[in-house]
Amino acid sequence: MNEEVRLVDVATVCPHGKRSVERWVTAYKKHGEQGLEPQSTKPKKYRIETAIRIKERVLEIRKQTKKCALKIHWQLLKEGVRLHERTVGKILKKEGVVRKYRVRKVKYRYIKAKRKPGELMEIDVKYVPGRIAGKRYYQFTAIDTASRWRHMEIFDEQSGWNSCLFLGEVMTRFPHPIRAVKTDNGFIFTNRYTGTYKRLDRMPKGVHAFDAFCNRHNIVHFLIDPGKPAQNGTVERSHREDQEKFYRVRSFRSVRDLQKKLKEWNIYYNDLEHCGLGGKTPNEFLAEYKLTNPPYVCA
Repeated sequence: MNEEVRLVDVATVCPHGKRSVERWVTAYKKHGEQGLEPQSTKPKKYRIETAIRIKERVLEIRKQTKKCALKIHWQLLKEGVRLHERTVGKILKKEGVVRKYRVRKVKYRYIKAKRKPGELMEIDVKYVPGRIAGKRYYQFTAIDTASRWRHMEIFDEQSGWNSCLFLGEVMTRFPHPIRAVKTDNGFIFTNRYTGTYKRLDRMPKGVHAFDAFCNRHNIVHFLIDPGKPAQNGTVERSHREDQEKFYRVRSFRSVRDLQKKLKEWNIYYNDLEHCGLGGKTPNEFLAEYKLTNPPYVCA
């Protein structure tokens, strides 16, 4: 006994929608039971296919510089090639050269405060991986939170004297006056939590050399909370960049070789497009800020 059932009646008891049932019935009438087999919905042919030479250029830039899709998009624009950043991301994902991130369950919305160049400079120290000629060296890093411009120096020891020398060098190289600096609670920056001046009331008996240097030059010295390196996130992120793209791929014969290569890497970093600057480089940001905000001159 063959009886027909209306699609409307089937849709009332079927957990799937009416349009899905209609599509399955049409496929069955056209191809039989084979038409009900699930198939990929990925298009077999694209209307506008990206040229192979552009794909190869995208992969070449990724391999050489480890840039993200947005930065590759900006570099291609400078080379005269217009390719959307999402298309670049699809090319990288299809070739399996993207980093796999964990899925974030909680998303926080941060309010970005617009700062002026020199308004806040983050300073931190990084261990140079390994030893050079049997000796340990340290990388002092200062980065401006507004322009992402940074300066790095190599020292053979961690001390308050070297931190003062480093800040003085940064002041001479940075094109704007430095109003404030932010550091962690290491003994080379403060004696509030460590050293012989530590007290139960958290008040040091004497003034640290770094604080004295800041006071002489009218610089405010901020300290992050103990055990909260994320509060110094800009310089910490730059240190991760140094570790992944500089120290892992280079070797050094001597400390002079390290200083030379680090200087070249710093020049490259200051001429690199940053997502936080909307595709501008730190040097371009400082140059545009200088043009739009000329220095005040008294009459």
